Amino acid sequence: MKGILAIEMDMIIPFHDVDSMGITWHGNYLRYFEVARCKLLDKLGYNYRQMQASGYAWPVVDAQIKYVKTSTFDQQVTVKAAIVEWENRLKINYQIIDTATGERITKGYTIQAAVDMKTQELCFVTPDVFQQKIQPLLVQHE
Repeated sequence: MKGILAIEMDMIIPFHDVDSMGITWHGNYLRYFEVARCKLLDKLGYNYRQMQASGYAWPVVDAQIKYVKTSTFDQQVTVKAAIVEWENRLKINYQIIDTATGERITKGYTIQAAVDMKTQELCFVTPDVFQQKIQPLLVQHE
């Protein structure tokens, strides 16, 4: 998965995430995106606690998900996340694939925007603190 920064994580679909037919409930895929996003932000060195400490909240302002196939109880999947935009908003693309077959199960994205916690105003440009974190990665991609 291409992006400025990417991660992959493997997981097994737990019993409590499936419906009575053993199929993963659709809302859980957004939760899997969230877990991958947290891991990605940890790798960047700017996780949610660090965001808050720097004076910014980064709420999700848009999310899109495309269900391609189902996943089921006890299935091993790989969740991928990659930062693809960062200048004015933070856009992260996701894919969930069947680890055994490589078939795509779900794909989507989330968009987050920085909000100054003191003024509660939306930032139309990514704050300097985030730019400082991403800058070394941009040099690597040149």
